[in-house]
Amino acid sequence: MTEKKIKDTTLRLVRGDIAAMEVDAFVFYARPDLQLGSGFGTAITQRGGPAVKKELEKLGPVATGSAVVTAAGEMKCKRIIHAVGPRFQEEDEERKLREVMRASLKKAEEGGVKTLAFPPMGTGFYGITLDLCRKVMLDELRRHLEGPTALREVSIVVKDSREQTPFEEAFKSL
Repeated sequence: MTEKKIKDTTLRLVRGDIAAMEVDAFVFYARPDLQLGSGFGTAITQRGGPAVKKELEKLGPVATGSAVVTAAGEMKCKRIIHAVGPRFQEEDEERKLREVMRASLKKAEEGGVKTLAFPPMGTGFYGITLDLCRKVMLDELRRHLEGPTALREVSIVVKDSREQTPFEEAFKSL
């Protein structure tokens, strides 16, 4: 595990299963229609139970750059922040990725979240490059955590060395 202290908050890089993290909330890179779909969406459906899907049905659709919050059902965390970010080669990809990071952090603050976990935003199915993801995530997290915040622990949860290595390198310059 790699970590850095930014004012009163610990920023961590963790390799593992974000849905198994014992945090107040985690961020899910969502579709605009808020349908959970396959992949990690299936994991949320299976682990969280039907309550998450039912709650999402009342909230969609959501514009790119926005985020909504639901309960986490039967999962270890209390809430899920469903963040709708850009897709591969979408116009203004970096700006939209910054917007969705800010929206996610805002929802966390509004909900009194103290411990929060992020995946590498959009790098899976949605095709955001790891370089852009890493740059934007760390820029936005540093900017946010240097200001007033209730967050005490923020984790970036990676699945494998392909995701871990670029973030580890970037943590050295934080």
